[in-house]
Amino acid sequence: MTAQDTVTTTIQAPLEVVWTWVADITRHGEWSPKPYRVDLVSGDLNAVGSRYRSVGWVPPNDGNHANDVEITEVVPMSRFALNATDESGTFASTFDLLPVDSGTQVTFHIVFPAMKGLPAVMVPLLFPIVAKPDFRKRLGMLKEKIESTQ
Repeated sequence: MTAQDTVTTTIQAPLEVVWTWVADITRHGEWSPKPYRVDLVSGDLNAVGSRYRSVGWVPPNDGNHANDVEITEVVPMSRFALNATDESGTFASTFDLLPVDSGTQVTFHIVFPAMKGLPAVMVPLLFPIVAKPDFRKRLGMLKEKIESTQ
């Protein structure tokens, strides 16, 4: 089984403002419910092919979990995508932005790699109670951060 999720929110801010938060991966820790940081390893900031190292919390209790991250797609003001790879495989994340009324709709989609061994048993159990609420909380924090600066 491959776990995946899609979360959508509408942020009361112009597309250009929301884009600056979403398309700058080094800022993603500012709207993460858990400690999280991202450092540029090679390439140009937020450009396709650029590589990063992220360190953050993952269940069950790894507060120093590292991922190798690569920006895979940048369509200005529209789509930002990345792959984060660790020993479990590659996690594909996509952010789609769409102007709506006086705000911006943000849709986040993540696809987990097919797991093996114990993770294959644990992910289906933990995903609905840990990962899904975390993704919703992240977008909620993004919305709150941006709207509080408007």
